[in-house]
Amino acid sequence: MAVLSQILVVNAGSSSLKLRVLGDADEVTGSADLPPEKDKAALEATIEGFGEVHAVGHRIVHGGDEFRGPVLIDPSVRQRLGALTDLAPLHQPKSLAALDAVTEVLPDVPAVACFDTAFHATIPAAAATFALPAEWRERWSLRRFGFHGLSHAYVSRRAADLLGVSSSDSDSDSDSGPGSGLRLVSCHLGAGASLAAVRDGRSVDTTMGFTPLDGLVMATRSGSVDPGLVLWLQTHAGIPADELGDALENRSGLAGLAGTGNLREILARATAGEAQAELAREVYLHRLAASVAAMTAALGGLDALAFTGGVGENSAEIRSRAAARLGFLGVYVDNDRNGTAPSDRDISPPGAPVRVLVISAREDIEIARQVRDVIPA
Repeated sequence: MAVLSQILVVNAGSSSLKLRVLGDADEVTGSADLPPEKDKAALEATIEGFGEVHAVGHRIVHGGDEFRGPVLIDPSVRQRLGALTDLAPLHQPKSLAALDAVTEVLPDVPAVACFDTAFHATIPAAAATFALPAEWRERWSLRRFGFHGLSHAYVSRRAADLLGVSSSDSDSDSDSGPGSGLRLVSCHLGAGASLAAVRDGRSVDTTMGFTPLDGLVMATRSGSVDPGLVLWLQTHAGIPADELGDALENRSGLAGLAGTGNLREILARATAGEAQAELAREVYLHRLAASVAAMTAALGGLDALAFTGGVGENSAEIRSRAAARLGFLGVYVDNDRNGTAPSDRDISPPGAPVRVLVISAREDIEIARQVRDVIPA
């Protein structure tokens, strides 16, 4: 069967609209980063410059309980996606605005919605369920959704390739028991950050929860905090809900600890002995190592640890310092392999019980794969 080629991948972020065209071998044949305002004339000219496009894949942040896999977009699907905006009010509107803009330029080209939450639909109830009143959970679908699923899905496939695990092992649809198949912790570390516990190609736990605020310390997001602390700030300090939301989303994390969300700058300042930066680095690493251990517990052991994302791929120091805290799990890195080198490599020493990998983030490849699954060539 012929492979569907010339797939336009659309990824709408807060600072840019990323457009990539992938050919039938996943090679990038066209690329552009446009301002988030998505000027119609500029968008149309850019897409026309790519040449013929056979299909479009859109990264959609939230699929809720309804969308547990990629879906062909039609007017009904578009309406249902809009109804999920309340679950991700900061992210979903950007994705849907890009969807509408590109559809206007390519009205007759089939388009597929690919969800950041869908990969985590396999998380078992014990990991997905919050200990909240049943009537709340049933009325509002309060559960752990998880995010960065497109990245974690790609990393799990690429890790299996690097380790020589057959596709039947890594892509099994069977209900694998604890410890069966490849046990991988995928670390997506960037401005936003999350971990996924992946067994046999299936997500069994993740650090982000109902929203992308949960879990690791991030560039400007707090990560996990005591809900009682948030309630205290609201009731005793009198901070209104919208101000709390803005602070937890945009003024916390590394920025709250060190005055900047730029981890590279923080590491340089910490090396120079600045106490504030040292604290930020140590808080970041403390949460990261503890969360890797928690994901390992969910897997019943660990075969491989993979780093991806801007920090995961580019910071040898973070990888080295994290591994130093995880030696009790069998995690070690080779200093030479961990240094500057092309991505998609094994950086663990020979014979190490846990393989440590660095993998380039390629959500575009995962989206193109899902488009091909939905639209026959």
